[in-house]
Amino acid sequence: MAIIAPSLLASNFLRLEEECKMLNKSEADWFHLDVMDGRFVPNISFGMPVIEQIRKTTTKTCDVHLMIEEPERYAEAFKKAGADRLSVHYEACRHLHRNVQQIKSLDMKAGVVLNPHTPVEFLSDIIQDLDLVLIMSVNPGFGGQVFIPHTYQKIRNLRRMIHERGLDGHTLIQIDGGVTVENAGTLIKAGADVLVAGTTVFKSADPIATIKALKNAD
Repeated sequence: MAIIAPSLLASNFLRLEEECKMLNKSEADWFHLDVMDGRFVPNISFGMPVIEQIRKTTTKTCDVHLMIEEPERYAEAFKKAGADRLSVHYEACRHLHRNVQQIKSLDMKAGVVLNPHTPVEFLSDIIQDLDLVLIMSVNPGFGGQVFIPHTYQKIRNLRRMIHERGLDGHTLIQIDGGVTVENAGTLIKAGADVLVAGTTVFKSADPIATIKALKNAD
């Protein structure tokens, strides 16, 4: 059964406390929090102060996805704000191993994110150090985009690498972008462990039911 991580980027920020309470009642496992700086991606979202308030609303995992330049400058601040998991982009890190070790030294789970054009094979020398690999199935920066079909092959390639290294159950595969109730089962069959869903959850007529459907997809 997949881990479901609704992305609060798609939530109603005027009703953020209510949205968090809804997720607490639902079968969602993680809160996925997208941080954008307007430099690495052409959008700006929210940062530490908002995450700090979200942290106060829940005991569920706060899964923070940094779409920012120089993530090493802010890792400690995100830990203090309440991040349980911190994921950085392969494309934004000149010294990726150092970035990953920094996150782990702060007692957070470490993830690396791959943009649609980045092969999973680029993680071959660091996969054993990762708790999570996030495959972007849209170009990062904006919600509501159409899923990129080649993602399925990337998931299969990454699942094979994880299995060959004996890392099954240790290194999770997360998918972010264009995840729907309709494609969730196919993503899980390809090898995904964690599904991030923003628009699908928060724009649905019944978000709790939608989360349940994603959770039970096969």
